Parts: sequence; structure tokens; C-alpha cells
Amino acid sequence: MASSSISSKSFLKAVRTDGGRDIGFFQQSDLHRLCARTVQISVQRRGASPRKLEIQATGNNFGKYFQVSTSGESHGGSVDCIISGCPPRLPLSEADVQFELDRRRPGQSRITTPRKETDTCRINSGIADGVTTGTAISISVPNKDQRGHDYAEMSKAYRPSHADATYDWKYGVRSIQGGGRSSARETIGRVAAGAVAKKILKMKTGTEVLAYVSQVHKVVLPEGLIDHESVTQEQVESNIVRCPDPEYAQKMIDAIDVVRVRGDSVGGVVTCIVRNVPRGLGAPVFDKLEADLAKAVMSLPATKGFEFGSGFGGTFMTGSEHNDEFYVDENGRTRTRTNRSGGIQGGISNGETIYMRVAFKPTSTISKKQNTVTRDGNETQLIARGRHDPCVVPRAVPMVEAMVALVVVDQLMAHMAQCEMFPINSSLQEPAIPAEPGSPLAAHLA
Repeated sequence: MASSSISSKSFLKAVRTDGGRDIGFFQQSDLHRLCARTVQISVQRRGASPRKLEIQATGNNFGKYFQVSTSGESHGGSVDCIISGCPPRLPLSEADVQFELDRRRPGQSRITTPRKETDTCRINSGIADGVTTGTAISISVPNKDQRGHDYAEMSKAYRPSHADATYDWKYGVRSIQGGGRSSARETIGRVAAGAVAKKILKMKTGTEVLAYVSQVHKVVLPEGLIDHESVTQEQVESNIVRCPDPEYAQKMIDAIDVVRVRGDSVGGVVTCIVRNVPRGLGAPVFDKLEADLAKAVMSLPATKGFEFGSGFGGTFMTGSEHNDEFYVDENGRTRTRTNRSGGIQGGISNGETIYMRVAFKPTSTISKKQNTVTRDGNETQLIARGRHDPCVVPRAVPMVEAMVALVVVDQLMAHMAQCEMFPINSSLQEPAIPAEPGSPLAAHLA
């Protein structure tokens, strides 16, 4: 037997690294009882030196400095998030979070799921006298309109292209009602945390994160029709599909209506822009800003593609056509005349507007008969019940914004900690946070 293997007579000692007491000794079969986020384990066979291992709880945590942990399921008691690393003294109220949750909630219109939830949030900790305290912020949203009986068929057969089968194959058990953790209802925690991140960015750097629907099925907004420097959230929110162009918005709504009445679904694309981004966010190699953004948005339910800057279209161009030439603007600031780089070069923001596109597949739960297999391996047919979006992209808009904001604020905190610890090189660098007139920083930059 290899020296690293564990025999049936092995014993394990687990030590929590979060300050809690030792869990003690237990058999290998008892590992599933551990629930700490990080667990340190000493594995020792008789007559051998102990081996140190560490197990990280997976899949529920995001961010390095501005950290978010989420929990909750579609038909559980609530969906929750905990934010760690939020700066103290940030003015924050439940209304700030509720505004974003209202944009995400179900039952908004005929082209979204008819499930009726108010998604009313409650901030349980981390706030005193209307400002953040610097300690963990806990936010909870209860589930109210649950219909577990709608999922009786799904307890026996797998929905095609849904996570039902893969959850069974990974865990050997799953929450049937509403799809459990695979339901898009888990994004409540993301959007709540994103609301806090967006407020930090707006207040400290004037950075704005804005997304809109640019494609539904075969209805595609022509490139260049939307001016990314002037489009507003009011324009995006002016219709139920969240497309800022009224003509194309109606075409998209019509396309969703056609499949909705047939019990089918369609996919689409969400475009997201980030304006007034400080220069210098991101890091070389593994922590490139666009790499973090790709992981963030691709972690959202139903995502199938990510395109940044010129994206795949850039492959049809030559270098001389694609390169963003530099120039000096009227304020003496070095800029690029074009923005095919999408506001990021070498994994680091260059101060231009960041833009990306995220592809979402058609909703997998549809009310049309489909061939599938039961949990015990028999072929069958399934007509899925329940309440589901005929197209996810209208409600995905605030979800994309939230994930992008979480990345940007995380990278902002990393940049300030490393590159602005000491006075900047003002001949080459700009401060991430604009200097206030008359401040020592403003005097230094002058």
C-alpha cells in the first residue's frame, strides 16, 4: 500500500483554523460531518509520521479581499450572504440593497417567471448608525412562494441540460424542489453583495457598472447602435427586456412571447460596461482583470460564453487593424483612439471603458415533452412543471453587474494595498481615488 493511502484502521485528527476548538478524532467515514469553511487534518498511520492536509469548503465563496459567501436554495427557508472585508464607515441601508434585488426578483413581467417573491432583504449585522462597521455584513432574504409539489416528476427523472443529473453524480443526493442550489435563486446573495460593491465603486472612484440585453434569440442589436459612453440605467430599465433601444426591445419581447406561449425558451446575450475605471487594476499572469471577470460571470447559472473587447471578431483583423493607437488628449492624458482591447491591456486596466458580452443558453426547464432518463437508469419522457423564465437574460442584467462589480472592487482593494502604499510615481501613475482639492495628496500630485 502506498505511503499516502489511508487504511481502514487510520484515524484522523481535524483542527479548525478559524479559532474554534479541535474537532477531535474520527473515522474516515465521518468526514461528511465537517462543516467548517477551512479544516486542517493530520493523517497518521501507526508507525508513520503524521501528514498535514487542508480542506477548503468549495463553491460558495468569492473574492480575495472583498469576500462574499452565499448560502440558500430555491425552496429553503432563505437565501443569505456574508460579506467580509467591506471598508468601515460606508453609508449603507437595506434600501441600497433592495433596489438591486428588485431588479433581479421574479414575477416582474410576462416574460419572466410568474413566481411571486418580494425578495425583501434584511441586514442582520455589520451596520451601526447607518454605516458599515468593518465587520462581517450578513444579509438574508426569505423564500415565501414555494411550490414543492411542482417538482414531483423531477424527483424521478432528470431534466435535459439541467444540473439534476450532475448533482446526483457528484454528491449522491440533491435537493429536488426548485433545483436546490443550482437554481438561479442563489444569485440573490450575489446581487445583494454586488449592491454594496457598486456603492463603494461609485463613491470612491466614480466607477459605474452597467449592463443591458443586446441579443434575444435571433434579435441582435447592431454593433455601435448603443453609445457606451452615454447610455444610462434609465434607458436600460425603460422596458421589461432591459434593452436600451426601444425598437429592438420590442422585437426582443415579441421573440420571447412567441416561445413562451409554446412552453419553450430562448437564450440571449448581456453586454456589460464599466465606465471611469481607475488605471492599474489587475495583475500579470494568473490574476489578470479579464480572467477574473471571465470566471465571475461564467459562474452565473445558464452562462455558455464570454467575449471581451473585440472578442472572437478580433481574430478576423490584422495587428495594424486591431491595435489601439495611443494619443494625448486635451488634458494631457494618454488615451487610446479605439478600444478594441476592451479597457484592459496585459491584464491591467488602462482607464478606458471596459466592455464584455456574456452568452446565456435557453432556459433548460420547459413544458414540452422531452426524452430523458430516470434516476434509476430507465429511459422515459418528461414534461417539466414549475415556474420558469422563458428567457433568462432580462433578469440576468443585475446579476452580471453584481459579479463584475465584485471583481472590480476586489481588484481595487488589491491595487491600493500594493501600489499605493507609498507615494505614487506621478509622472507615470494616477491615484485610484481622485485627490480632493487642498488635500496633501493633491499637493503632492501638483
